[in-house]
Amino acid sequence: MSDARLSFKEMCAEFDVTPRTLRYYEYIELLQPDREGRSRFYGPREVARMKLIMRGRRFGFQLEEVRQWLMVYEHEGTKTQLQTFVEMADRQMKTLEEQRQQLTEAMDELAELRAETLRLIDKA
Repeated sequence: MSDARLSFKEMCAEFDVTPRTLRYYEYIELLQPDREGRSRFYGPREVARMKLIMRGRRFGFQLEEVRQWLMVYEHEGTKTQLQTFVEMADRQMKTLEEQRQQLTEAMDELAELRAETLRLIDKA
């Protein structure tokens, strides 16, 4: 990516987020855009952070977890951040696996109930 900065509107479009979302991420200190008057500009650092935020959200991490993870890099460096990510990923994979199991059980139960309902319709 070049060193060009994105405006607030461009950042929203780039990541398909609402202005409210972008302002909220700034409010909770996930992003720290440059300010020129009332305008906000997002450089390569903020764009990279936004990519990580969006990826974290996609994987189901809470925003506070993402914020803390990003802070690890600033205070302790890359290696610690990577180690922290592995721990977070392990926890999240366990959570997602439990959710998948619950979804499978719900789908199986729904399919069984549907089949039973069809049998009742045929008898009626």
